[in-house]
Amino acid sequence: MNKKYNILIGLLLMILSISTASANKINELYQNNRYPLLTKPYIELPIGAVKPEGWLKDQLIRMKKGMTGNLDILYEKVMGSRNGWLGGDGDVWERGPYWIDGLVPLAYILDDAELKQKVQPWIECVLKSQQPNGYFGPSIDREPEAGLQRNNARDWWPKMVVLKYLVQYYDATGDERIIPFLTKYFQYQLNELPKNPLNHWTSWGRERGGDNLMVVYWLYSKTGDKFLLDLGNIIAQQTTDWTDMFLNKQIMSTLFSVHCVNLAQAMKEPIIRYQYTKDEKHLKAIDKGASDLKRTHGWPTGLYGGDEMLHTGNPTQGSELCTAVEMMFSLEKMLEITGNTTFADWLERVTFNALPTQITDDFDARQYYQQLNQVQISRQDRNFVTPYNGTGQLFGLLTGYPCCTSNLHQGWPKFTRNLWFATEDHGLSALVYSPCTVEAKVADGTLVKITEDTNYPFEEVVRFQIQLPSKKDKSVFFPFHLRIPSWCENANVKVNGEKWDEFAAGTIAKICRTWKNGDKVELELPAKVSVSRWFERSAAIERGPLLYALRIGEKWSKVNDDRKFGEKYGDSYYEVYPTTPWNYCLKENDLKPENIEDAFKVVRKDVRGYPWNLENAPIEIKAKGKRMKEWTLYNGMAGPLPYSPQYQIETLPEEDITLIPYGCTTLRITEFPTTLK
Repeated sequence: MNKKYNILIGLLLMILSISTASANKINELYQNNRYPLLTKPYIELPIGAVKPEGWLKDQLIRMKKGMTGNLDILYEKVMGSRNGWLGGDGDVWERGPYWIDGLVPLAYILDDAELKQKVQPWIECVLKSQQPNGYFGPSIDREPEAGLQRNNARDWWPKMVVLKYLVQYYDATGDERIIPFLTKYFQYQLNELPKNPLNHWTSWGRERGGDNLMVVYWLYSKTGDKFLLDLGNIIAQQTTDWTDMFLNKQIMSTLFSVHCVNLAQAMKEPIIRYQYTKDEKHLKAIDKGASDLKRTHGWPTGLYGGDEMLHTGNPTQGSELCTAVEMMFSLEKMLEITGNTTFADWLERVTFNALPTQITDDFDARQYYQQLNQVQISRQDRNFVTPYNGTGQLFGLLTGYPCCTSNLHQGWPKFTRNLWFATEDHGLSALVYSPCTVEAKVADGTLVKITEDTNYPFEEVVRFQIQLPSKKDKSVFFPFHLRIPSWCENANVKVNGEKWDEFAAGTIAKICRTWKNGDKVELELPAKVSVSRWFERSAAIERGPLLYALRIGEKWSKVNDDRKFGEKYGDSYYEVYPTTPWNYCLKENDLKPENIEDAFKVVRKDVRGYPWNLENAPIEIKAKGKRMKEWTLYNGMAGPLPYSPQYQIETLPEEDITLIPYGCTTLRITEFPTTLK
């Protein structure tokens, strides 16, 4: 009775405060879409509003000390002063803008003066480069040094990346120069695109046009300039019709039909366009496209086999690092626009599994391709569409294509920013979880700070504490939104130690009440071990947002620059070889629902040090496995995966095996064959 009374009084107070705010024309705490665009249920907070804590803060600091903070030194030939985007005679395509697209949010989330100083020349040179007609970018009259120019300086595509980092810079600083700069450039596009469409120089502009459209709609919501809606229609017409591709074409079930990174970026395009059309077909296209992708090429990490073109769900195919970070960004925008919790589940799956495994602990090297069943990392060609002289799977600064060296930096910082959103109903929402703090305005503009204390995804409890920094604010009513993951059947919410309610899986829990300084919320998300089936009906072990893989001993070998590869791949690279067996299968009987709890024993440890490695893995699952003598190494990979369940292949006696989170592994078996014996 008291809780209902509290809610009723709070609702009346909120209505009164919002009405007062409306009368004073300050009803928008944060910029939502402007009519006729769709009103979003969730709104991005300014960069810097969310600050990482715990293991996540450690993650971002490692980025600063590693590649992200030092790419101008480590990759000076391209990211140094000769870069075309800095006015030099060097690279004029995507690599420089990619780096800054991750460096801007990292610099301002950490509030790091040194990183901000590295960002600023890229901002100033771009702004200075704008011509009277609105065009900007590297000079089109000067040819760069041979071998450094990736594509024509006029290409629309790399400018789309620049647009993304300019928007982030504006969100972080409020620099008043950005709005007129973008307005002038979009007027240029309005005049130029009918003559030179998005695919005039490369197909990347056509296939990735959703990124351009996204910024056009962002600017329209800021200025209300009607020409931007007309430009949006032109860009949509010139962009690959991904809605139709997902709904009516067979691209997901066709081998080599689409580039893996283009697809990750394309996943958001129908929803970006949906903001204008409000046509439900765009949402249906995403549902069908995602379902078809999972069925034909999908992996339990939330990604898919694509090395570089779609290439089945075989766990020894490759997945590009750019795919992971671009898919994360797409899902962050899709979640913001729709409020669909499925996208948050998907985002956590990619972030907590695929992302950490593909970059070294010190952020000094990365893989171009990762494999689900990855039992050896060595310099040799594999069964990839694009093998890159045997370096595609190696850890290094420049192994494979350098696009991933440049683009990986957006993953963790943008994820951090999108841990929290403002809500349409003047509240705050935590839709994905990690240790952090947030400071933001609620209700009629009251500033609140919320500390999120958790070791999620390594623990099942997320604790929040409300703080009202201003002494004059003794209490404030606002809705607090919490996502209940689809994998959690018995979520429980407590407020100040008392049970508030239970919520169904895949929903948003809205706690509407008057909050006082020091109030605490506890979200319990009990997780159970589960089994999913994948390529050749293999079994993958999951628990909560984490995928688990066989713990394999690792021997890392640093290979110095040699005559065969030379400076193209950096001064050195790493090979990794197993020191323990890998060819295990699981018993079908252990995977039955009634047996899983007994067969897979969860062992929790404290989160100490950097969690994403073999030594510090905070959770283990103890299980039984049997080695399959006929499942052997082939071309540096786990041989063809036996169909499951296997009746005929001979197995050795049962052994104890240990599974750890996928993101903590380098070598691993993730999709296990199974046996009836």
